[in-house]
Amino acid sequence: MLTALAIVTLTVPLVGVHGSASNVKAATTTGKKSKTITIKDEAGYKVTVPRNIKRIAVVGVWPLPAELTVFFNSADKIVGMPKASMIAAKKGLLGELYPNILKAKTNYDNGDSFNTEELKKLNPDVVFYNAKTPEQRKQLLNAGFTPVGISNSKWHYDTIKTLNKQIALLSKMFPKNNKAKVVSDYSQKEYDFVQKRVKNIKPAQRQKVFFLYEYDKSLIATSSDKFFGQYWADSVGATNVGHTMKNDNAANINMEQIYKWNPDKILITNFTTAEPNDLYKNTIGNYDWSKVKAVKNKQVYKMPLGTYRSYTPGIDTPLTLLWMAKTVYPKQFKDVNISKETKQYYKKVFNVNLTNAQVKKMYHPSASASAN
Repeated sequence: MLTALAIVTLTVPLVGVHGSASNVKAATTTGKKSKTITIKDEAGYKVTVPRNIKRIAVVGVWPLPAELTVFFNSADKIVGMPKASMIAAKKGLLGELYPNILKAKTNYDNGDSFNTEELKKLNPDVVFYNAKTPEQRKQLLNAGFTPVGISNSKWHYDTIKTLNKQIALLSKMFPKNNKAKVVSDYSQKEYDFVQKRVKNIKPAQRQKVFFLYEYDKSLIATSSDKFFGQYWADSVGATNVGHTMKNDNAANINMEQIYKWNPDKILITNFTTAEPNDLYKNTIGNYDWSKVKAVKNKQVYKMPLGTYRSYTPGIDTPLTLLWMAKTVYPKQFKDVNISKETKQYYKKVFNVNLTNAQVKKMYHPSASASAN
């Protein structure tokens, strides 16, 4: 599972997030009535795709089916998606908002690999794959597919910049659905808002945050300094206690290390079924969380699950940033109404009207939605 998620990766610096369509090198073929468009994908390859793409399959890049569906405001083009994406669709908001996404096939997906023959049966016009795995591209090319590389590791775990880049690329491929500017502008606005509120937090006052990425009776994994947790912590003016772990992606640790870190807040991702009560009551394995400051003070939170698991980059990334800022620094962001912001974002950017119940579901995901 770590391998598959590494497909979607990013770093730390608080850089600008200008992800407009101009940042994606692309060129349309000559003639307004051309049947193809040539783009440069996120693996760096020039790819000629049909102008009128009707059937899309995804391999490896788990958040992408949700991103595509909301981008189109329709699931009709999605004919195949990874099993992990389908679980999130069924348990999160995606399947509720777009029931047709539940018709997509997943039987070709084998986790870190895929069955070419089963994929062929779907007859996709394009197949989006993990740009970090050239073997996937080779396999797709050899089988006669048109592969388009998507990467979440290219921009150093910066979830907002990654979202902007991906929407810009999709806007080149599907110009009628161009949302590059509106997504980039919204992301920049929210990012700047958060930075203005946290910029004066002194190092000694920064909250120490622990990301519980994976957790079961035999494993505890957190974010290293080269994974999404590092970017999230930096983007809200907090300290990722796992920054001392220098490996790429997630890092396996033990309780003794957590005792030494003694974090102020614990954020549980949706890549584990664990809930805050599992730490408060020590219900998983033989671990004892009672000594940890965040547990003592009831400062353990489950990350949101909207259209997909929010720890990774995706459609909900600007909202995740706001939620995290308010969760880590409630006093600095006490005036932020997450429910209101969520409804405004979906309506303004994607013309989707969320109900109160749907927003509540997003910020209180079930444990079953977390399974991979």
